[in-house]
Amino acid sequence: MSRSQSSRRTGSMRPVNAAADGRKMRSIIAEDSEWSLELVPLLTTLCLQHIIKHFREKPILDELTPKYKAYVLQRLPTSLPLTITANLISDESYWKRCCEGRWAVSDVSTYDNSWKRMFFERHLENIIEFFIPDATDTKTVLDVVPLCRNYVKRLKVSQLLPPIRESPRFDEDDRSDCASDTGSEGPSMDHFDFRILLDKLPNLEELNVVYGVKGCGMNFEWNLFEFTFRDCEFLAKALHSCKTLQVFRIHRSKVDDEKCCLLVSQLLDHPSLQELDFSHNHISDRGARAIGKLLNRSQLKRLVVCNNQIRGPGAQALAHALSKNITLLSLNLRLNRIGDEGGQALAQALVKNKTLVNLHLGGNNMTEPTAVALSQALVENCTLKNLNLSNNKLGVDGGKVLEEGMSHNSSLVECDIRLTDVSQDSEYSRQHAKIKHKHDPSAKV
Repeated sequence: MSRSQSSRRTGSMRPVNAAADGRKMRSIIAEDSEWSLELVPLLTTLCLQHIIKHFREKPILDELTPKYKAYVLQRLPTSLPLTITANLISDESYWKRCCEGRWAVSDVSTYDNSWKRMFFERHLENIIEFFIPDATDTKTVLDVVPLCRNYVKRLKVSQLLPPIRESPRFDEDDRSDCASDTGSEGPSMDHFDFRILLDKLPNLEELNVVYGVKGCGMNFEWNLFEFTFRDCEFLAKALHSCKTLQVFRIHRSKVDDEKCCLLVSQLLDHPSLQELDFSHNHISDRGARAIGKLLNRSQLKRLVVCNNQIRGPGAQALAHALSKNITLLSLNLRLNRIGDEGGQALAQALVKNKTLVNLHLGGNNMTEPTAVALSQALVENCTLKNLNLSNNKLGVDGGKVLEEGMSHNSSLVECDIRLTDVSQDSEYSRQHAKIKHKHDPSAKV
């Protein structure tokens, strides 16, 4: 090998002719692909980059000045373990990057404008929603509790998975007619046990839960949507232990009278519960009586039992409780079957009740007798502001008598009588009265 070739391989220097001034300069021939003419970073920057690179092994943050701390927070990877970041990092810009990198839709306004709260609530929700009983270790939940307990105020659990069940096996010669039906039978399949969690969240105020599976597609089975009695027992005990809970909603979970009574029994005399929502379930009169008992043994301000199977006797039980209640502000009984028996009872309760502001009775098979009773109640009641009677069969005469009662009422702001078969004149008068009342609250409507 020649001497010049050896020099190039080792990256040595050789003299070259200078420019016009005639001086001799030295030029570097380097084979290092990472070599560049850029300036060497400041020592401070190199130190900060080292901190970022080794943050997992040695997290250094609070010891830094505000300027350098901001530099590090802007560049920390969002993949760091929560055991490191949860209680160390409070900077909202870091948690914003964590949320936006994980979820496509991130509306922080619904989380009191706290990105950190959003992250931990949605993170815990995801763990619960994909928890498979008898397969997922409960440590996956319990390990995250110390990290998120101070930030979780609301949980919106939109699905709960059942245990994995092995497919039934049949002999090749088994061609019985019942074989095709076996998939719908079998033991109850319990879901996530909320007892291990709720009492460990000291700031939890709202729980929304659905016992069902999202997007099951062609894998549909009825047991995917089964709210078992053991599920109900576990949930009821968990609710009882959560003394900070203010809002509880359980939707589309086949809550029947027996399960409703069990849940209500654990909510009696609850110190903080203000809203209860049993929408889209199978509650009928027995469950309604239990809820009526709860009304006067709680601090409920809003009760929603829309789209259930409550009939006249159940509505009468609720009306009896309402006549004595001093806390409830809103009652929604939409899409039940209370009829005139229940409608008249609720109208009579309005004469005694002094707190209810909103009442929704839409779609309840009520007719003219209910309109007459409500008309009489409106003469006495001075607190109700919103009354919804839509999709009932009040009729022309019912509309007229209701209009008469409204003319003596000074508090009602809106009365919805769409799809009630009232005359156009009655509907026009109702609209005109509403407009007049908004402009002049002291006027008689």
